[in-house]
Amino acid sequence: MNSNVIHSLAELCALKGVRNVVVCPGSRSAPLTLAFLRNKLFTCRTFSDERSAAFIALAMAQQTKKPVALICTSGSAAYNFAPAVAESFFQQIPLLVFTADRPKEWIDQLDGQTIRQQGIFGHHVKRSYELPQDYSHADSIWHANRIVNEAVNLAEALPQGPVHINAPFREPLYPATASEAPRIIPRNMEVDSSSLHLSDDQWVELVKSMDTFRKILIVPGQQVPSQKLLENLTAFYTRHHCPLAGDILSNFHGLPFFCRHADTILGQPVEANQQALQPDLIITFGKSLVAKNLKLFLRAHKPAAHWHLQPEGEVADTFQSLTRIIRVSPDYFFAQVTSKLNVNNARQPFATLWEQHETRANHAVKTFMDSQAAGEFAFLSKVLREIPTSSNLHLANSMSVRYANLIGLLPEQQGVTVYSNRGTSGIDGCSSTAVGHALTSDNANVLITGDQAFFYDRNAFWHNYSLPNLFVVLINNHGGIIFNMINGPAHLPEAEEFFITRQALHARPLAAEFGFSHEQASTTSLPDFFTSNGNVKILEMESDQALNKKIFETFKKQIKKTYED
Repeated sequence: MNSNVIHSLAELCALKGVRNVVVCPGSRSAPLTLAFLRNKLFTCRTFSDERSAAFIALAMAQQTKKPVALICTSGSAAYNFAPAVAESFFQQIPLLVFTADRPKEWIDQLDGQTIRQQGIFGHHVKRSYELPQDYSHADSIWHANRIVNEAVNLAEALPQGPVHINAPFREPLYPATASEAPRIIPRNMEVDSSSLHLSDDQWVELVKSMDTFRKILIVPGQQVPSQKLLENLTAFYTRHHCPLAGDILSNFHGLPFFCRHADTILGQPVEANQQALQPDLIITFGKSLVAKNLKLFLRAHKPAAHWHLQPEGEVADTFQSLTRIIRVSPDYFFAQVTSKLNVNNARQPFATLWEQHETRANHAVKTFMDSQAAGEFAFLSKVLREIPTSSNLHLANSMSVRYANLIGLLPEQQGVTVYSNRGTSGIDGCSSTAVGHALTSDNANVLITGDQAFFYDRNAFWHNYSLPNLFVVLINNHGGIIFNMINGPAHLPEAEEFFITRQALHARPLAAEFGFSHEQASTTSLPDFFTSNGNVKILEMESDQALNKKIFETFKKQIKKTYED
């Protein structure tokens, strides 16, 4: 093996803008590891648990908006990347996944640490490549360079996502130096991106069609915030009065006209209200929604037309009503349509109706929270109001993200950016994702999590890197409380052991093990908790499942009552 080839491939990644590298320990991957480590343009970090490492790499790419290289050894190590690879695929986050492998002739020969790795991630990567296992011919070196060029370019092409490079290596794996052969200068295949625009004729036809609708509803899905998009949506709303409804993951809480309580409004079985709120046209963009009631409402009360804004890639028909795909970015669309669409005051009543419902729901939620002295729901309401102004808020799956969505963030909290692993909606990497953001962001990173997600991903903290900007708020009700609340499992005799899965763990021993600060919610001032002491801080609230189930049911009854009065 000519190690200089592998070093040139690492250098190529640097030329293409890759800066962060996550390395999992292993021997077969040594050529890759050394190539990246010995290039001073990279920041390399090592994590022993491949599953956690992959989520950390995902978060780094999400935070920096650049591909992150992820490296592991051969065998089952690669399989442990799979949950994060799938999450990055559905969240459209660029990952460059390198898996070291044995030579082809040793696959299926009972050799150690050897499995069938080629194409291991299936349809959850944009493409899977395999490097040559022999570099004795110049064409093999050219081929390897072409593969890495294509892989990085593809990871960054819209929609972004993970790309897999399987790398078989023969022994020896540890060359004495990287200069046994002349240095190989990498060739960078650059891509000139072009913005997608509509022609004048297309705009004329689109605006003519849009002008026929009076009840237009904008529904954004999960996305990172864009100041340009916020400004363009504000201008569009001011001129055309089309309501904007979604959930906490869309990151539009900074807009005062954003309907952040759509799930609460649409969870009420008042048919007349729902019929009045039914749109004629919905315009969507972004990815998934956590707001289940909003999804069910739009499926049951289908609009006459559904337009989705997305420059490239496959488009999901989430509401079973998709009629048009517009291949432009949302910020460009609203910048253009604001001036091109005719002002029609007949749209105002529909916007006013959504605003009235939002005001009513917001008052009902606030009134309920102010009346509560106990329970995790009210505690999280206080936590959300105390989050530092410029911070990343990470919401673990199950009840953490649901609670936060029902409570919502306020317009004055526009500096808070919300993240959640809602690509696959698993609990397996929630803590690791928060760790990855904390490693690549100077802002405060606040993780709100439940005990199941927290202890499941405890290896997120098994590394040697300081995280003074990570604050973990742990709701420990000693089991999966969501199975005690949703219809179905709560009343089953097997629920306690096989669904809720009671556990007796506390975070204090874990904090002591890793040298973290640990505080109990009952004795802590929230402003003091969110003041860094140079270390990871864990705030644990121990709560009772039966009490919290009762509180949550009371909440739903009181909200329902406000709509029946």
